[in-house]
Amino acid sequence: MQDLLSDIRACTLCAARFAATETRHSPRPVLRVAAGARLLIAGQAPGMKVHLSGKPFTDPSGDRLRDWMGVDKATFYDESRVAILPMAFCFPGYRKGSDLPPPPVCAQTWRARLMAALPSVRLTLLIGGYAQKWHLGTRAGVTDTVAAWRDTLPDAIPLPHPSWRNTAWLKRNPWFETELLPVLRQRVREVLDD
Repeated sequence: MQDLLSDIRACTLCAARFAATETRHSPRPVLRVAAGARLLIAGQAPGMKVHLSGKPFTDPSGDRLRDWMGVDKATFYDESRVAILPMAFCFPGYRKGSDLPPPPVCAQTWRARLMAALPSVRLTLLIGGYAQKWHLGTRAGVTDTVAAWRDTLPDAIPLPHPSWRNTAWLKRNPWFETELLPVLRQRVREVLDD
């Protein structure tokens, strides 16, 4: 695992791509993982705040995700129990002020090797369409995939991105809070307390 992590942290596959964005930034892979982790958070890609901090979910979306999960920061960042592996490890940059999508080359290069190195994962939280498509092989949109969350239990739970941009989605889908979140919190407790 340590050799794999060293290779990922030294990755520059997207250096030219990032240099061509509005932010003109260099690669900075952001992930947290240890071989014994039991819970996997499969996100999308770091945003600018996470790129600058070097720590995943150090932004309001992280606060919302921890609330959804019912965990505190110490538990969330305990990489011996919780792995945080976005589909792309680096901030993709901006185009016309909006986040670019995660470059597919990241998942194509690293994802299968990392998943093979995580034999203890008992629950995967699939945040957003990119993670849901890779892990579930679905072609459905996020709303349909999250609405079918019971079909992925007990091994995975699809979630919308916890970004403030999805506040309207949450209001349009009240079942998410009333039906899915209690089950999410229970499964997280089961996996982490085992």
